[in-house]
Amino acid sequence: MGEQALTLPVTGMSCVNCAASIHKTLDQLDGVTKVNVNFAAEQAMVSFDPDIISLDGIVSRVKELGFDLIVAEDGMDGADVEEIARNREIQDQKQKFFVGAAFALPLFLLSMSRDFGLVGEWSHGAWVNWLFLLLATPVQFYTGWDYYMGAYKSLKNKTANMDVLIALGSSVAYFYSLAILLLPGLGGHVYFETSAVIITLIKFGKLLEARTKGKTGGAIKKLIGLTPKTATVLIDGAETLVPINSVKAKDIILIRPGERIPVDGLIIEGRSAVDESMLSGEPLPVDKSPGDTITGGTVNKDGMLKFEVTRVGKDTALAQIIRMVQEAQGSKAPIQALADRVAAVFVPAVIIIAIITFGIWWGVTGEFVPSMIRMVAVLVIACPCALGLATPTAIMAGTGKGAENGILFKRSQALEMAAKLDIIVMDKTGTITQGRPTVVDVIPMEDSGLTDQEVLVMAASLEKGSEHPIGKSIVAFAVDKDAALGDPKEFKAHSGFGVDGVVGKDKLRLGKPGWFDTLLPNSVLHQVTQLQNQGKTVMVLAGESGVLGIISVSDVLKPDSKQAIAFLQKEGLRTVMLTGDNLQTARAIGKEVGVDDIVADVRPEEKSGKIEQLQAGRAMVGMVGDGINDAPALARADIGFAIGTGTDVAIETGDVILSSGRLSGIPLAIHISRRTIGTIRQNLFLAFVYNIVLIPVAAGILAPFDMFPQFLRQLHPILAALAMAASSISVVTNSLRLYRADFTSLQILSKQGK
Repeated sequence: MGEQALTLPVTGMSCVNCAASIHKTLDQLDGVTKVNVNFAAEQAMVSFDPDIISLDGIVSRVKELGFDLIVAEDGMDGADVEEIARNREIQDQKQKFFVGAAFALPLFLLSMSRDFGLVGEWSHGAWVNWLFLLLATPVQFYTGWDYYMGAYKSLKNKTANMDVLIALGSSVAYFYSLAILLLPGLGGHVYFETSAVIITLIKFGKLLEARTKGKTGGAIKKLIGLTPKTATVLIDGAETLVPINSVKAKDIILIRPGERIPVDGLIIEGRSAVDESMLSGEPLPVDKSPGDTITGGTVNKDGMLKFEVTRVGKDTALAQIIRMVQEAQGSKAPIQALADRVAAVFVPAVIIIAIITFGIWWGVTGEFVPSMIRMVAVLVIACPCALGLATPTAIMAGTGKGAENGILFKRSQALEMAAKLDIIVMDKTGTITQGRPTVVDVIPMEDSGLTDQEVLVMAASLEKGSEHPIGKSIVAFAVDKDAALGDPKEFKAHSGFGVDGVVGKDKLRLGKPGWFDTLLPNSVLHQVTQLQNQGKTVMVLAGESGVLGIISVSDVLKPDSKQAIAFLQKEGLRTVMLTGDNLQTARAIGKEVGVDDIVADVRPEEKSGKIEQLQAGRAMVGMVGDGINDAPALARADIGFAIGTGTDVAIETGDVILSSGRLSGIPLAIHISRRTIGTIRQNLFLAFVYNIVLIPVAAGILAPFDMFPQFLRQLHPILAALAMAASSISVVTNSLRLYRADFTSLQILSKQGK
């Protein structure tokens, strides 16, 4: 059957250690070739061989760990199934929180009122403590039951997650208080309100965290929401509204003005402008007519279209974009490695610190209860969640922001590495220029006895077998001139040089001047040099008798190339144009756009070597290209930027895809990368400092210093629970700032030239 790769939602995870446990377990299963579990996105990406292990087997193994993988049933939309499951989970958590709050609030108010002497002597009766027990027990074992189950399953699988800390901390307070009720000789003060409020506050914090975490995945939700649920299919000439899942390739679909196109297709009738901003980030509609392709998720603006379906379901461009963004959001950036290593030992370390804290304070003061309170505070305030959320939430926001602007990061590593680039190398044709060269000059040699039309016909007939953009432009120019073209025989393309073959009775060669060595007389060389100095690409047509003519073509710059290169230079990057074209033409183009360096006359197989030379000085190199001949260089570069309007090979090889096809996507991608990495560093700083500072505070390190307020010198577990919830929310909220980041000047740049 071949390997399958699925991205499945996961429910039940409480911290990054849960994700690590699922990852470790699945990674050890026979038949599973690749797995990545993202706590922030609550998703597992699994690649497996169905001949060795079934999807049901993977799901059941995850359930044994105490979590659920959400799998859509046949005929059901995966996004709908996930939304139903997520809503069910959130409603369950809300119900448990409200039950907890309903019991914990009166318990807390009554307990505090008694402690501060705000109520009468009746509050000190033994029966009040039993009332506290009745109020605390539903919170402990209903609202807090998830933490007990999570802790049990975590320990059963020989790991320790956040549930262990919460269950341990709240249980110490609850069962100590229960012991006092049953054995009054141990003391008179109970701490039922502590355990109840801890659980309720943490439950509330997790609900807020889930809400803010969901916003970081907003880009995916927007993309998924672009697919209509139904389509109008023409069956025997009649319009029939069918579910999108029922649409098949070769179906004929009718789209009216204002409707969103449901699937990819080829227009067979009608003309319209189509809003493709969801793909490219470009605000202006693109004119479409019969023979043009259209993409599912885009919007038909003003004309009725009839099109034949070419791709449906997971094969559509939108589905591939969604999958690409999901994979980028789910992959781990190198910067996350430190947080992962810390998280792996975090919970056991905190438990040890809590036990040491209890031992030291009991040994120093001889007082059991204050020592126990400090131990509970340490257990509750520790938060591995903040560490686990620091990187993935920022990655989700950064890749989402990129997707909104037509920039698709295929891996989170690319998002991180783009911020470190020193040099940007750019192909010329199709990258800096439009990639649609146009014939400018057709010059027959005087001694050839040919007219310019005859030279054009011979050259165009020979190039009919070529896939090169210049060859295609010569053919297109000849067709526009109503030239009758012949078919070449014995056609052969010489990579980086030109083509040869037989047209009629003539054996011809058409290619770069340098291919002809000493064949070119001085008069021809003079003409070639003049044309090249004007920034034109020159092709020489030669027969067995010598040079027959010269054809020059010129490629128009993309509207934003000059501004984009200037922006890159302003950001401190060195810009290099790498082209197979001749040096004179390359210099003319390079001077016009203002690149720092030019490397010309480079054959396709030499491009990756040039990238390697630039990397030799420990420079981080990004390569921008669009053609098959750019693929090796894209792969060799530290980051490959593939122009989205280029070939499939280039797009497949690149690390970042620029859907708009505009060079201005490069500075925008780098800017998003730098902002994202800056946010990750801020998040890691917040997470590490939070734990490094507040765990010692909870342990009582400030107790000897009178200059600090009492609530810090003796940090109550309730305040610790509040701080723990706030830490995760602060990290996620900081990541959400990326959605509000100011990319205005770059966005304006990327949309110029229309």
